Amino acid sequence: MVRISRRQHCRISINCSLYAFVCAMVVVPGLAADSLFNGTTFDGWEGDINDVWRIENKEIVGGSLSKKQERNNFLCTTNRFTNFDLKLRIKLSGTKGFINSGIQFRSERVRGSHEVAGYQADFGAGHDGALYDESRRKKFLARPPESFLEGDSQEDEWHDYRIRARGNHIELWVDGIQTVDYTEVESGLPSDGIIGLQIHGNGVAEVRFKDLVIEELP
Repeated sequence: MVRISRRQHCRISINCSLYAFVCAMVVVPGLAADSLFNGTTFDGWEGDINDVWRIENKEIVGGSLSKKQERNNFLCTTNRFTNFDLKLRIKLSGTKGFINSGIQFRSERVRGSHEVAGYQADFGAGHDGALYDESRRKKFLARPPESFLEGDSQEDEWHDYRIRARGNHIELWVDGIQTVDYTEVESGLPSDGIIGLQIHGNGVAEVRFKDLVIEELP
């Protein structure tokens, strides 16, 4: 049997996913998708754009490789989303401490706090592709198999992340590999909310996002 590393597996999956995506775009005309970031300004976003978040090379950048990020910080959309399919690219780098990021969705800013509460598609520190409930139930709701997390180091490289939320069904993919297929069973949770980009506290780290495209679903 020929064994391949996670990195090789990811590259094969990316190529297959891109081919399938292109075919879908050809076969299904009128697929509506909108960019969440125009590459030059923070129009449609709000957060600490003076000290934590900036724009470089048409990328959203959070944190720093020269100083510690003391606490969690989030850049959030001004619009709210309910059912959607979100695709983006993420690159996480760090030198010491807790090197972690994530994408909030169906979330809310916590009044009087720096935190955001809601679902988080986690990334970094051994939690790639996990579904976490940030500042609410404060626990992992679903995690990828351990085999997914094995293999080559994935820091300081670009990765594809996909989040699909429709009704109580949530799915996550990293580099074309599905990591979570979760059905929410708790009632009374918000069905809509903001999308937020996180740089985690307690680490000397930097996260970059680009190619953020969202398709709203019925």
